[in-house]
Amino acid sequence: MIVDKRRGAIILVRETLPPLLILALWDFVVVILFQVYHQDWMEQPVLPISVMGSALALALGVRNNAAYARWWEARTLWGAITNNCRSFGREAASLLEGRADLARAMAAYPHALRAALRGNNMPSDLERLLPSDMLTRVMARTNKPNAVLYEIGLGVQATVAERGIDGAVHGTVDRILSDLANAQGGLERIRNTPLPVQYSLVPLLLVHVFCIVLPLSAVQTLGWITPLGSSLIGFVFQALDKTGRDLQEPFARSMHALPMLAMSRTIETDLLQPIGETPEPAPGPQHGVLW
Repeated sequence: MIVDKRRGAIILVRETLPPLLILALWDFVVVILFQVYHQDWMEQPVLPISVMGSALALALGVRNNAAYARWWEARTLWGAITNNCRSFGREAASLLEGRADLARAMAAYPHALRAALRGNNMPSDLERLLPSDMLTRVMARTNKPNAVLYEIGLGVQATVAERGIDGAVHGTVDRILSDLANAQGGLERIRNTPLPVQYSLVPLLLVHVFCIVLPLSAVQTLGWITPLGSSLIGFVFQALDKTGRDLQEPFARSMHALPMLAMSRTIETDLLQPIGETPEPAPGPQHGVLW
């Protein structure tokens, strides 16, 4: 996730530069053909391109709103996971009379979830934080984040039975695990349900078509400065399209995606420091980007 606005502007321009250069080259070809070789077929009416630009702006706005809604919902769900993991660590210490092993297991949970959402192999953090027997059982399951929650639930049940803890306490802790499972389910729904192809493919095609046709209509009015005006307008539409395509994948390995590594390390820090253990340091921004 880009956290430095100045670097973010540079990144956006850098990502949009290749199609912008191609567009500028096409604009130069059009203006030379029209101004030097007097190609009459280039005298296209302005009205169709104006209507197309308005429709394209509307389509991009709808798609970008839907993409941002996905991104923001994913961030909200990760916030719920952060809060519930902290609550579990506090209640493991106060209501369950310790159980540092369960706090470490909960610290491993966001790492397992992060890898599952990105489709990566399970990180070495699980080996570092989970007991060997629990790690073996977790790695044998398909849904490893859910397996971690399941093992934590069994550990809570064993503690309640062994120490005769009141059932209301058990219910309080179990609700935290249920809230974590619900948030995980929401994140999996976002990952498994991409935006419809009409939201991703059609705006991309329309932007390219618009940028190709634009100088044909603008060259009659702008003349030799057509590359400047057409390229600026094309850059706006290219940037809008790129923004939507970036935001619609909040879990991708991208500088525009959620900083799941930083959030996982933050949760780990909040859970391990109270039990006197040293967590892995949370990564800071790198070149304006938080991973």
